[in-house]
Amino acid sequence: MTDRTDLPGEYPYTRGIHPEMYRSRLWTMRQYAGFGTAEESNRRYRYLLSQGITGLSVAFDLPTQMGLDSDHPLAAGEVGRVGVAISSLEDMHRLFDGIRLADITTSMTINSTAAILLSLYVLVARSQGADLRKLSGTVQNDILKEYIARGTYIYPPRPAMRIITDLFGWCARELPEWNTISISGYHIREAGSTATQEVAFTLANAIAYIEAAVEAGLAVDTFAARLSFFFNAHNNFLEEIAKYRAARRLYATIMRERFGARHPRSMMMRFHVQTAGSSLTAQQPDVNVVRVSLQALAAVLGGAQSLHTNAKDEAISLPTEDAARLALRTQQIIAHESGVTSTADPVGGSLAIEKLTDQIEAGAREYLARIEALGGTLAAIEKNYIQNEIQNAAYDYQQGIERGDIVVVGVNRFKQEEGAASPPFRIDPDLETQQVDRLRHLRASRSQPALDRRLDALEQAARSAQNLMPHILDCAEARGTVGEISDRLRRVFGEYRET
Repeated sequence: MTDRTDLPGEYPYTRGIHPEMYRSRLWTMRQYAGFGTAEESNRRYRYLLSQGITGLSVAFDLPTQMGLDSDHPLAAGEVGRVGVAISSLEDMHRLFDGIRLADITTSMTINSTAAILLSLYVLVARSQGADLRKLSGTVQNDILKEYIARGTYIYPPRPAMRIITDLFGWCARELPEWNTISISGYHIREAGSTATQEVAFTLANAIAYIEAAVEAGLAVDTFAARLSFFFNAHNNFLEEIAKYRAARRLYATIMRERFGARHPRSMMMRFHVQTAGSSLTAQQPDVNVVRVSLQALAAVLGGAQSLHTNAKDEAISLPTEDAARLALRTQQIIAHESGVTSTADPVGGSLAIEKLTDQIEAGAREYLARIEALGGTLAAIEKNYIQNEIQNAAYDYQQGIERGDIVVVGVNRFKQEEGAASPPFRIDPDLETQQVDRLRHLRASRSQPALDRRLDALEQAARSAQNLMPHILDCAEARGTVGEISDRLRRVFGEYRET
């Protein structure tokens, strides 16, 4: 049972990682955005900044996530569709044109190619004169959940883990304020997991990353403070609040008792929350505003450090400017009009939440014990155990909707005739042609021999135990593309195929 003498800011941080929580500083308000070309996304970022966001959050298109350049045959039709197309340093310069990276935190949702995109970001920041030791932001860099729930992997799990730990070590020296990973439960939940599974499988992944870093020679207190997490905010209001508290407490315990962390910051779970995209409905999309509001409030009452609120039209298309602004206003109303930020832990002492917290923690511990018995997270992934558990939970949830046991307003109850919908957001199809033309011009204008020497050095480093980050940075600086750098690593590591 929860110890009600715990205070916010005290181990095991059930009630929050800061003594004052939002009384002294609000959460960072991010709005996830990215589409089309770098210029198109830059215009949306500038608009969101003018409306009051306090942190950028970048969505990349599928080719960029998969290590494919915009002119690759497999990229046709996908360039700029679900995020911004970034193939080169020039693209990254255009993406942040007029935005001082030293003055804002940036979260980049990128995994297989995280080391490359971070290198491009660092080069832009350096060109702006930013002090890299003070550069602040997050790169998702969570490859294990790609095998579990999402699918944008390139390399097999073990070499992919090597790239991640190389990034940990390099950032500890060069970018000490940068969050080197955002261990994601969000995508696990979007794939259909329960709240308890979201906590358990996210922490199982965290354990695997920490073990890999320690095995690579890093002391836990040298990198643990820069680990961050990313959770979903789903529909069950009280359960979601309890989920964050259980995750925070369980993580603190694991860090102290299993890994011997001694610095308090190494035990503090800092996390970003995004409201549940899978809960949004194309039917009666205005009702999504209510869903998002409740989910966002659960994240705040659960003690999130940053928050993205989905727009009401995201079940139909990318969000329009009006819908994105309304989503941001939802956060601003919670922050400035609801009164919940005037108390460090507004739900502290609630018997229902205390009990739910204990139940979720106990259930997560049971899953972690099973994963340990299978040989750890990598073994559990290779045996499809985690994937199967999520698939079974997703099936049970869908069956509940079809039986009517779970009510989804506007879908299986309270339906209505749909009137004329607002026009959805459309991406100009000519943007793909423009992006491809720019990429071909880049290749024609750079020094290919100079790039080839750096790519060769990267390949040799991948065949040895050298840290890959300096070599990736060198290749990016020589105007190597995301696809070219990824291909050199493919030569050494191969590609993963799910069995």
